[in-house]
Amino acid sequence: MSQNQLDKKSEAWSALFSEPMSDLVKRYTSSVFFDQRLWKQDIRGSLAHAEMLCHQGILGADDLAAIQRGMATITQEIENGSFTWKLDLEDVHLNIEARLTQLVGDAGKRLHTGRSRNDQVATDVRLWLRDEIDLIDGLLAQLQTALLALAEQHADAILPGFTHLQVAQPVSFGHHMLAYVEMFARDAERLQDVRRRVNRLPLGAAALAGTSYPLDRERVAATLGMEGVCQNSLDAVSDRDFAIEFSAAASLAMVHISRLSEELVLWMSQSFGFIDIADRFCTGSSIMPQKKNPDVPELARGKSGRVIGHLMGLLTLMKGQPLAYNKDNQEDKEPLFDTVDTLKDTLRIFAEMVGGITIRPQAMERAALKGYATATDLADYLTKKGLPFRDAHETVAHAVKAAIAQGVDLSELPLEALQKFNPAIGPDVFGVLSLRGSLNARNILGGTAPAQVRAQVARHRGRLQA
Repeated sequence: MSQNQLDKKSEAWSALFSEPMSDLVKRYTSSVFFDQRLWKQDIRGSLAHAEMLCHQGILGADDLAAIQRGMATITQEIENGSFTWKLDLEDVHLNIEARLTQLVGDAGKRLHTGRSRNDQVATDVRLWLRDEIDLIDGLLAQLQTALLALAEQHADAILPGFTHLQVAQPVSFGHHMLAYVEMFARDAERLQDVRRRVNRLPLGAAALAGTSYPLDRERVAATLGMEGVCQNSLDAVSDRDFAIEFSAAASLAMVHISRLSEELVLWMSQSFGFIDIADRFCTGSSIMPQKKNPDVPELARGKSGRVIGHLMGLLTLMKGQPLAYNKDNQEDKEPLFDTVDTLKDTLRIFAEMVGGITIRPQAMERAALKGYATATDLADYLTKKGLPFRDAHETVAHAVKAAIAQGVDLSELPLEALQKFNPAIGPDVFGVLSLRGSLNARNILGGTAPAQVRAQVARHRGRLQA
């Protein structure tokens, strides 16, 4: 049989049609040039399916051996680059099946018994996404580890904490970094939860209604390391919740990256001057020789919109589809693939970039002194002296107003001036009004005191090493 005949035979619907598909339609409907990345999962799923067919007496042992031999050859060809991907064969599944049939003859044709490309592609994508989630989990751990190192190194550094981008209270720079560790830890938790729903087997649902062959779907699931089987054949082939759910989790992770990026961009600017990012993660200007631009965080901030856009695209893709499978679902792969690639690349470069951040503690401390960051500490001091907090709040507001008028910090007002606002204020107030005193005073679980920062670093490291 010629190669053209083999290619023609691979079109399972060809005998029904009286004219060939036009070249324009072939290009428009083909997915092979982006879904070929599923080839490992396609082969893995096919081998598990073939082994089950043999175990059930549907496929002979000789055919199984031929299929295994043929798939080994195809794996080698794809890995060494000699495999020819053909547009005429539309997708990864038909390309591999056609080559298998060319290599082993009728055994290759028997492989598709009891399955459809509908349940086959759903299985392949789930297997691929499961593998990618495991890789992303490792990258999230690397980023958290880099942030923990930075947090531990600068647990004692004073950073102005902001609300409304106004100086609010002093915090430890390490404590600030730990806030992002918490975010990325939640991202990892979400992805592990998504993984459980990804890791269910559609294979055996066939086109949409199941099959009359006595398949052992649980056996295939066990072979592939999946946690269970999809229980409804219609849902199994048409569900893309798992892709949407992953994209939602990925979008949230990119939002966290974007928030960190925004702060890094601000902190590196001359107006703040809190940090410097290593040169290898920055670029210069083509016209302004003095410029050092934080391109990596800026681009990551932009890429978050790209990933969020993919989530919106997938939601829109699914919202109008009736059961069961529709060709629309071919459009799930490119946004999903790009989301995975973008998230992996961003996490990888951020883990490296965080290790190249240096801080400027004097600049951060000077900024913290500009905003009367210890005003709340003075209110707490008065409350501990017996003044109701609301009255203490009002008293301190008057003290701040006086300090602003004189152009000094609260800690620079003389004791006599402070006592005019409340006679209970004593010499011990200056320890309360210092930035360091404010920081150390918040020695409570979840607080910003350096001792708490170090305890949290140890807790997170234990979690990541478990």
